[in-house]
Amino acid sequence: MSYRLFIANKNYSSWSMRPWVALKALDIPFEEVLTPFDGAGPQAAFTSFSPTAKVPCLHEGDDVVWDSLAIIEYVAEAHPALWPQSRTARAWARCATAEMHSGFPALRDECSMNCSLRIELGTPSEGLQRDLNRLETLWCEGLKRFGGPWLAGEGFTAVDAFFAPVAVRVQGYDLPLGETALAYAQRLLEHPSVADWISQGIAEPWIDEPHEQDCLRGRRVLADRRA
Repeated sequence: MSYRLFIANKNYSSWSMRPWVALKALDIPFEEVLTPFDGAGPQAAFTSFSPTAKVPCLHEGDDVVWDSLAIIEYVAEAHPALWPQSRTARAWARCATAEMHSGFPALRDECSMNCSLRIELGTPSEGLQRDLNRLETLWCEGLKRFGGPWLAGEGFTAVDAFFAPVAVRVQGYDLPLGETALAYAQRLLEHPSVADWISQGIAEPWIDEPHEQDCLRGRRVLADRRA
């Protein structure tokens, strides 16, 4: 049996990006099935492959796994290199991944992912600044504790894949972070699997207006790489 990973637009779908990047980075074979977003609200087309009508969703034979973190844990049973080998590093990586999965609400809300746009953010809100402070603390902790260049040590693992969409946001909104955190974000952007996702997202033919407007919110566009 083989994995089939159902995703949406690479330009917008940060949740789709996470398992896609993780599997690509670890050379885990899978079939990509991309269904573009179709306007605002529930995505009727997604009901054909996902019980929640959301992406990502993984199929393997009769098994259906419909959450990004659950997908990582499911695949890691057969491919343990998705997590660090060290028990201590693995525990930290799982905690950081879970925090990304459930936290950083202002960052998600105010800086929707768009691989193509550079947007003038202005002064971060109080909530966004709080999220950025926590993000910087978390990244610097992992890099210092486990020696880098990735969050849990020498190897790129699932925890790095889960923060890849954040690196896209850091670049797209020019988010204020310290030198160490910015350098890590740049390493993420330059990782082959992350760079591949971004380039494919920029090349997509679809423009989904609700996602575009959620990014813009009346803010000035500094660059559109689709042009």
